[in-house]
Amino acid sequence: MEPRGTKRGAGKIEVAEPRNKLPRSAPSLPTDPALYSGPFPFYRRPSELGCFSLDAQRQYHGDARALRYYSPPPTNGQGPNFDLRDGYPDRYQPRDEELQEGLDHLLRWLLEHRGQLEGGPGWLAGAIVTWRGHLTKLLTTPYERQDGWQLAASRFQGTLYLSEVETPAARVQRLARPPLLRELMYMGYKFEQYMCADKPGGSPDPSGEVNTNVAFCSVLRSRLGNHPLLFSGEVDCRDPQAPSTQPPTCYVELKTSKEMHSPGQWRSFYRHKLLKWWAQSFLPGVPNVVAGFRNPEGFVCSLKTFPTMEMFEHVRNDRDGWNPSVCMNFCAAFLSFAQNTVVQDDPRLVHLFSWEPGGPVTVSVHQDAPYAFLPMCVFDIHPCSCGYI
Repeated sequence: MEPRGTKRGAGKIEVAEPRNKLPRSAPSLPTDPALYSGPFPFYRRPSELGCFSLDAQRQYHGDARALRYYSPPPTNGQGPNFDLRDGYPDRYQPRDEELQEGLDHLLRWLLEHRGQLEGGPGWLAGAIVTWRGHLTKLLTTPYERQDGWQLAASRFQGTLYLSEVETPAARVQRLARPPLLRELMYMGYKFEQYMCADKPGGSPDPSGEVNTNVAFCSVLRSRLGNHPLLFSGEVDCRDPQAPSTQPPTCYVELKTSKEMHSPGQWRSFYRHKLLKWWAQSFLPGVPNVVAGFRNPEGFVCSLKTFPTMEMFEHVRNDRDGWNPSVCMNFCAAFLSFAQNTVVQDDPRLVHLFSWEPGGPVTVSVHQDAPYAFLPMCVFDIHPCSCGYI
């Protein structure tokens, strides 16, 4: 049984007109997983176009200076025993989350490299440009039960740009974040410090400050269905021992999770957390996620590697599990929906796509502030004093 207002045909998902035609009724996109269970869509193997780094002051550099190298502890039969609470809060410099950066760093990379893009300016004119994290949220939407999202979309010179907007609920949650959750966030970054070195073959130095302003970002090109994609995502580290030295297949994603003691806990982990890990790593083509499992005292007792392409096996026979085809088909349907909705070429015009669990994706239209996110100076539209270039 399909939700009213939708119809299917030849494996293609279309948005039908609501029966009670209101004047200028905005279209919407359903998110029910049953609608997206067809075959896995075409997804081009992602290739790295370039990279950039953000330093301790969150300043942009068009190079790999922030890249770190995977350096796991020796496997001597002992657990790693990393103390993830060490240095909290005195050696912690968290990024200022009040600064909403939008696509700014990715746009700067694009401005510096758009002349060298394979396929030339014509390729970019048909592409969708966004962050990997925004695509991850789209992939997990059919199964998400808690957190909604908003994506702002603008078209300029043919290219569709997608940038996340913090929802009012997410802002309230962030400002009221309990101390325990703040410490858990620190522990994830601290784990990276224990597992990474500054140079290949080097040793990690967990005595320093954890500064979450610092980031190394890969810029990738791919295609989902008939949608060319240019997106960027943060990379935790590069494995000097990887079978292939070619990015992104030499990259490793690092995660922490609480220790599990029962089949029920593992089942819940596979259904929920592993879905997010899969979506985040599958999109950029990162082959492995290395997880540190922590005890209630905050010590990592064991490490486990989850190959990205094998994650689905843990839920394949679980009737309440997730399906990669559903995730990718929904993402492709959303990108078609956005491409067909945002037709006017105007960086000051914003279509805001909003979604809350249990409902469809809806659209509203806005002009200029507060939703416009493409800096005018980047596109030489008029002189600007924003210091962007």
